[in-house]
Amino acid sequence: MSAARLSSITLGGKRVEYRLVRSKTARKLRVRVGLDGVEVVQPGAKEGEEVESFLHSNSKWIVGQLERVDCFGAVRKAKSETAGEVLYRGMPTPVRVEHEARRQGTNQVVFENGCLVVVRGRASVTSPVNTLENWLRKQAREEIMCLVDTLTPRIKRSSRKVYIMGQRTKWGNCSALHNLSFNWRLIMAPDFVLRYLVTHEVVHLAVPDHSHRFWLTVQSLCPHMERARQWLVANTHQLQRDLRQVCEG
Repeated sequence: MSAARLSSITLGGKRVEYRLVRSKTARKLRVRVGLDGVEVVQPGAKEGEEVESFLHSNSKWIVGQLERVDCFGAVRKAKSETAGEVLYRGMPTPVRVEHEARRQGTNQVVFENGCLVVVRGRASVTSPVNTLENWLRKQAREEIMCLVDTLTPRIKRSSRKVYIMGQRTKWGNCSALHNLSFNWRLIMAPDFVLRYLVTHEVVHLAVPDHSHRFWLTVQSLCPHMERARQWLVANTHQLQRDLRQVCEG
C-alpha cells in the first residue's frame, strides 16, 4: 500500500477527516472506522470522485460507527498493561493489553497510533494472546486473498481452496490438488515480502517445480524477489516470536 493521504468530507452534517490509502491489491473500496479514525482503502484504478460517492452512500453507517467509537473511548477504563513488541506489516509495533471495566462482550483488537491494543471484556474467557492471534489471522487472510485474486489471472490458473494456517516449518504450500496454504504470520512481514511468498506459491499452480522457468515467472510478477528473500534470511526469527511473550511481557 502507498502512504496515507489525509482528506475530509461532510457526512450527515458532520465534518469527517479520513486517511486515504491507495492499494494495488485491493479489489474494491472499503472503509474502516476505529479508535484511530476513519481509513479508506482505494484500489489503484478508482478515482477521487468515486471515493466521495462511496463515502456519501455509506454516511449513515460511518457516522454511527464514529459515535460508537466516541462512546467506547469515553467508558474505557484507564488500566492498561504495556506488554511486548511484535512485527506488524514489517514495522516494530508495541502491544498493549487494556482492561475495560464496563465491556461485557468479547475481547477486541484495535490498531491505533502505531500500537496494537487488546481490549479485554470483563466476562471474556479468551486470553489476550489468542485474541491477538485471531485478529492477525483475519488480517492475513484479507491481504493474502487480495494477492491471490490479483495474481492467478496473470498466470491463467486458479486455486481450489486457500487456507490460512500456523505451519511450523513453511511459509506456504501449493498442493497437487491446487490448494494453497499460507502461514498467518506473513502479515507480520513487510508488504514486499508477503507479495513474494504468495507469488511463489501461486506460480506453483502453473509450474510445480523450481525450474528456471519457475524463477523467471516469479521474478516477472515480483520484481523485489531477491530483496524479499534476503529480508527473510535476516528476520525470520522475528516472525516466529511466541505471541505469549509479547502479550504477557
